[in-house]
Amino acid sequence: MPDLIPGSVTEILDLDRRHVWHPYGPMPGRQDPLVVEAASGVRLRVADGSGGTYELIDGMSSWWSAIHGYNHPVLNEAARGQLDRMSHVMFGGLTHEPAVRLAKRLVDMSPDGLEHVFLADSGSVSVEVAVKMCLQHWRSLGRPAKRRLLTWRGGYHGDTWQPMAVCDPDGGMHELWQGVLPRQIFADAPPAGFDADFDAAYADHLRELIARHAEELAAVIVEPVVQGAGGMRFHSPAYLRVLREACDAHDVLLVFDEIATGFGRTGALFAAEHAAVTPDVMCVGKALTGGYLTLAATLCTARVADGISRGEVPVLAHGPTFMGNPLATAVAGASLDLLLGQDWQAEVKRIETGLGETLAEAAELPRVRDVRVLGAIGVVQLHQPLDAAAMAAATRTAVREGVWLRPFRDLIYTMPPFVTSDDDVARIGRAVCAVAREA
Repeated sequence: MPDLIPGSVTEILDLDRRHVWHPYGPMPGRQDPLVVEAASGVRLRVADGSGGTYELIDGMSSWWSAIHGYNHPVLNEAARGQLDRMSHVMFGGLTHEPAVRLAKRLVDMSPDGLEHVFLADSGSVSVEVAVKMCLQHWRSLGRPAKRRLLTWRGGYHGDTWQPMAVCDPDGGMHELWQGVLPRQIFADAPPAGFDADFDAAYADHLRELIARHAEELAAVIVEPVVQGAGGMRFHSPAYLRVLREACDAHDVLLVFDEIATGFGRTGALFAAEHAAVTPDVMCVGKALTGGYLTLAATLCTARVADGISRGEVPVLAHGPTFMGNPLATAVAGASLDLLLGQDWQAEVKRIETGLGETLAEAAELPRVRDVRVLGAIGVVQLHQPLDAAAMAAATRTAVREGVWLRPFRDLIYTMPPFVTSDDDVARIGRAVCAVAREA
């Protein structure tokens, strides 16, 4: 791709500021974004405004999705090949091989018992579908009172309506909507630490809440092992087993939101595998297409599907226009082939080791509250959250170090692509530490 012509960056930024609404930003924008003109491997090529460019190592995998890096020849070829056949066709009354093959692959690789796949537009929509599945399951079985959800605090499930209702209502990014969203049931946040000792009192707290609300609970929904945008907290897989047992005992469905954790990010293919637990419903997204196109999926057991099919309305009443998009599903199939065709566990472990070594320095800094690493996830948590100006300054510090990071609140974290070299992992770690020093 040719460089942008001198002066055009100024025009792009001006138009962007006046017309484009960026995620979690004001309108008009107050901070100029970087203008990316190309990407390859783990590097973003950024226009500098004077006709030149510079490169940044992407420490974010484009919000955790680009696990194979950018401009990958295998994924490029999958997209080109599908474009020559068809880029889209409606999924109502029609089907096609890329979607069918992808669904079969997801069933084969997911925890045993998840047999049916609903293809959605995005991760947040896949959570909407999961909630609808659970509510309609109980309604179809003549138990409409089972319509509430239970989750634990510190979670994040997306920005559409039902997902917002199960995000942490106090201090979370959706606190604004208290009193408008459906009122759900919140357990305390799980004790911190993937390897932390089992807290029997906390397990009893989960069991008691589920038992007390069983008659009105449609489902429990949680992010397994890693709570993502709600705080990047890790917890023991043991509590997933507690949830599974309590849900079974009280006839409540269990939903795992694996949008951030799926496809190897935590060191297991799915975080549920750390607990050897199968949920009734599981959501996946983000890395599904390797960061190429928006696509997610909601998987469920035969029990859930059979319950819906017995109802007065025996169909799942949901059908996005771009459901099962051939282009997205073809690239997703190629991405999963690419992932499973290599020793991805060794690559994730290599990144985990590298991040553990390079982030250790941050633990000694006075501003740092905690440092934690799991799989290809590295987190430095500060004692105090950063305001908007400090977050912008933190990003500038990372860019000065040659790395793209997106700190938020009290978190400086990285989720690099699985193809990131040892040298680049070390550079990402140094950038995180530099941000923590100067925060």
